[in-house]
Amino acid sequence: MVVDCAVYVDGRRLLDQCTYEQALAEVRERGAGFVWLGLLEPSHALMLDVARAFGLHQLAVEDAVHAHQRPKLERYDDILVLVLRTVQYHVHELNTVSEIVDTGQIMIFTGPDFVITVRDGDHTGLAGVRKQLEADPQQLGLGPGAVLHAVADHVVDSYVEVTAAIEEDVDAMEEAVFTPASRIVIEAIYQLKREVVELRRAVKPLALPLQLLTHDPKLPLPVEIRRYMRDVLDHHTAAAEQITDFNESLSALINAALAKVSVQQNTDMRKISAYAAMAAVPTMIAGVYGMNFEHMPELKWTYGYPLIIGLMLLVCGGLYRLFHRNDWL
Repeated sequence: MVVDCAVYVDGRRLLDQCTYEQALAEVRERGAGFVWLGLLEPSHALMLDVARAFGLHQLAVEDAVHAHQRPKLERYDDILVLVLRTVQYHVHELNTVSEIVDTGQIMIFTGPDFVITVRDGDHTGLAGVRKQLEADPQQLGLGPGAVLHAVADHVVDSYVEVTAAIEEDVDAMEEAVFTPASRIVIEAIYQLKREVVELRRAVKPLALPLQLLTHDPKLPLPVEIRRYMRDVLDHHTAAAEQITDFNESLSALINAALAKVSVQQNTDMRKISAYAAMAAVPTMIAGVYGMNFEHMPELKWTYGYPLIIGLMLLVCGGLYRLFHRNDWL
């Protein structure tokens, strides 16, 4: 459950393979630096122990244990709590009903001398973020806020990647719907729309927390970090607007697909009706001559049978030509 724990002073990693109690004691004894503790799906007992050590509020601890919270930003005195929803795209075949977007959660606690990241879900790992920051001591030297920015930037970048992948799905479905004689799976469009709605619920609520982190000078966040957060906000805004466009496009696609199915059904019904009309003529004539009456037209004439067959073919041919000219066949 404890993924990594380290002490950073002036942007450089000092203590390794230590407990979070030892790391916190080292930082407070030095009076400089901060602790970065990374947790993965911690138990309630572990979170209570971490809360006692770092002075976290009980309500924030409950949010960390019970995942699937809405993106939000909360402040408890000098501690900021940011909840981020993570997303992952699953590669799938077009026009198949399957899970496309998987969601998780990252919760970030930042204090004057510590930052705690609590991750729920197997995707959107933070090991790469930690290595990237450790390779840039100047950025990491800005303190816990630098970690907050790096994690938020990492998550928002994943939003951009997922929206780019979904855009390809939407474009492919548009091409399939508007291609003549193509097979349309309306269930797949509904499935993609449902996944887009879930993606929107994960992404869109993050706008307000990012705006607060960018523009609110009362938050305990360095000015330089707030400048970096503007770039994150811009990327988030672009992704959120694209997701909204996906939702509208899929709604229009559903209407177009239903209209196309309705038109196809009408075309099929016209063809069935045309063939039924052509079949009704020989059926009627054969039915009349099958009544076994003694006095029937041309019954005893040598060419009566060929005449009736020819009449049937002539009428059916005339009907076929009429229906074909009117685009019924």
